[in-house]
Amino acid sequence: MFVLTSFSQANLEESKLSFYGDFRFRVEQDWNSKKSDGTYRDDRTRLRYRGRLGLNYFVNQNTSMGVRIRTGDPKKQQDPQLTLGDANKEFGTLPIGFEKIFFQTSYKGFFTWIGKNTFPFNKNNELFWSDNVYPEGVFLKKSITTESNFIFPLDISGGHFIISSSGKSFNKDSYMDGFQLSSSLFNDRLKLFPSFYVFKNIPDIPDGGDTFIFDYNILHLGSKLKLQESPLINFEFDFYSNLKNYKDVTGIPANLANEKNGLVGGISYGHLDKKGDWAFKATYSYLERYAAVDFFAQNDWARWDYSSFDSPDGRLTNFKGMELVSEYMMNRNMNLKLKYYLVEQIVAYGAFKETGSRIRLDFDFKF
Repeated sequence: MFVLTSFSQANLEESKLSFYGDFRFRVEQDWNSKKSDGTYRDDRTRLRYRGRLGLNYFVNQNTSMGVRIRTGDPKKQQDPQLTLGDANKEFGTLPIGFEKIFFQTSYKGFFTWIGKNTFPFNKNNELFWSDNVYPEGVFLKKSITTESNFIFPLDISGGHFIISSSGKSFNKDSYMDGFQLSSSLFNDRLKLFPSFYVFKNIPDIPDGGDTFIFDYNILHLGSKLKLQESPLINFEFDFYSNLKNYKDVTGIPANLANEKNGLVGGISYGHLDKKGDWAFKATYSYLERYAAVDFFAQNDWARWDYSSFDSPDGRLTNFKGMELVSEYMMNRNMNLKLKYYLVEQIVAYGAFKETGSRIRLDFDFKF
C-alpha cells in the first residue's frame, strides 16, 4: 500500500517527484434569476466543495510530466465543485476524474507540451475560457529575448486542440487552433497579448443535444496595465470579435447573427503575497452571444445552462453585468474570497430577458 506521508522531502527530491493539492469549500446564494418566459427560478442556497491532487515527475530541469485528478461531474468540464447532498444522496461515492495528464519540455527558448493541460494562452479572466477547462492537444511557444532596449521580449505561441474526435481525418474533428503574440513593455508595466482562435465543427448545444455545427474565428485583443506599484493597481481590458459571417447559417436566428463582439474591463487593487494581505477587483463584461464558445467559458456569473437539453454545461455569453471580488490571505496556504455578481441578458431568447444575482464565499486551502 502506497502512503504519501511515508516520504520525506529528501525522498521526493531524490525520486524527482512533486505532490501538490488543494481543497475548496463554498457557500453560495442565488436570487432574482428570471427565465425567458418571465417566471423566476427558485432562490437557491448551496454548500459546495472541490478536491484536487496532482503529481509531477521531473526528468531534468527542462523536462517533466504530470497528472492531476479532481472531483466533479465528468460531463461538466466548467465546474469541478460538488454540492453537498446533490446527486450523491445517502452518502454515496463521489465522481472523480483526470483533469490533467501531460508531457512537457523546453529547449533553447522553445517550450512545448502534449496531452491534456492548463489553457496555455495569456488571459485576464475566465470570461472567454474557464480555468476549469483543460484542452487536449499539442502546444508550442517560442520566447524571443534580446539585449536591445528597442526590441521587447516576445512570446509566439500556437496550438492544436481536439474537442471531439470524428474517427476520420483531422479536418472532420471538432477542434480549436489558437495563436498568440505576447509581450511586456515599459519595464513590465504594460502587457499586450493579441490572439486569434479558430473553432471548427462546434455543436450549437453540448453533450449530444446539437442540431447543427458551425465555426468561430475569434480575434482577441488583450492588455494589462500596471497603474501603480505600491499599493498595486492594475487595469485590464479585453476586446473580442468573431469574424465569421452567420447570416446564411441555418439554425442561427437573424436577431443573433451579428451578436459577435465582447468588451471586458477590470480594475484591481492590492496583492496577496503574505498573511494579512487584501485584494479587491471589479469587472464589467459585455459579451455577445458568439463572442465566445459559451460552454468553454466560465459558468460562475449566473445560473444559465443547457439543462433543458440534458446537458449540465453553462451558457454564459449573451450577457452584460459586473463582478465584485474581495480576497483575504489568511496565511501562505489559506485564503478567503467573496464574490458578488449581477447580470442581465443582452438579447432575449423569449418574451423576457434573463437575469441573475449571486453571492459566494470561498475558503481555499492548498499544499
